[in-house]
Amino acid sequence: MTTELHEGPLQASRTLDAPAKVSKASWREKRYQRRRRRVWLEEILGWILVPVIILGCYWFLEVGLSALGTSPAAIMEGIEAIIATL
Repeated sequence: MTTELHEGPLQASRTLDAPAKVSKASWREKRYQRRRRRVWLEEILGWILVPVIILGCYWFLEVGLSALGTSPAAIMEGIEAIIATL
């Protein structure tokens, strides 16, 4: 039945070592982590702020031209008229 019977002095099994201490990150690793977080933050802000800036510029243009009594369509018609006369 048991062909792998070990008949001899018992050997001590390997003892488990205490878990290794968690070492603090070096200044280079901390700098890398800060840079990685900053890149993510800049990416998120870019995806939010760029459309807001573009829409704000368009709104500012519309309001400015309305205050002057004209519109972008009227300006484009004037430019096309000038080009047609050339």
